[in-house]
Amino acid sequence: MDVYEAVTSRRAVRGFTDRPVPREVLERVLSAAAWAPSGSNIQPWHAYVLTGGPLAELKKRAGERVAADDPWDEREYEMYPRALKSPYRERRSAFGAQRYGALGIGREDWEARQRAASANWQCFGAPAALFCYIDRDMGSAQWADLGMYLQTVMLLLRAEGLHSCPQMAWSVYRETVAEVLSPPDELMLFCGMSIGFEDVTVVDARTGRAPLDETVTFVEG
Repeated sequence: MDVYEAVTSRRAVRGFTDRPVPREVLERVLSAAAWAPSGSNIQPWHAYVLTGGPLAELKKRAGERVAADDPWDEREYEMYPRALKSPYRERRSAFGAQRYGALGIGREDWEARQRAASANWQCFGAPAALFCYIDRDMGSAQWADLGMYLQTVMLLLRAEGLHSCPQMAWSVYRETVAEVLSPPDELMLFCGMSIGFEDVTVVDARTGRAPLDETVTFVEG
């Protein structure tokens, strides 16, 4: 698989089979991903990979919280600005309409939307998950490094025939994740990432992208 195919075939998959992901594949991906760029090569990412019993335990604990309607953990960072302006607001709304529309869930059916969202905390059935942390005293530039690392991981997974779904949703169950992982106090959870082989029977419409002239300006001589 060439780089272009890896980029264009990568998407947030929300349905996985239970086929195990070999440990050697995960090690190969994460060893190569370590070459992702970071400012002054400080490599600010801290990744935890769960499979088997530990992942099953995390899913169990998260499922119990969902069933008990337990309040979310207080966010340690804002996922989006409180006043999301145009065109970002419209793009986010279009995503929601497409995502829930594909599931046959209406805009006002909040209960059904919540049920669909709860699949996040079961990793959409994936047999492997990665949780990415960053030191609390890092700045916005290092958070950008984190994004480049995670994108590198996701593209390498595609090269291995695997799919993924990056999930900031795990940040609101960060205490449950910490119960299983026991990360140092100085680390903050950024996101989880479900990893596995796609279940092609799951309906999941792919989102589009803005046209080039909306996001790119060429300045030519």
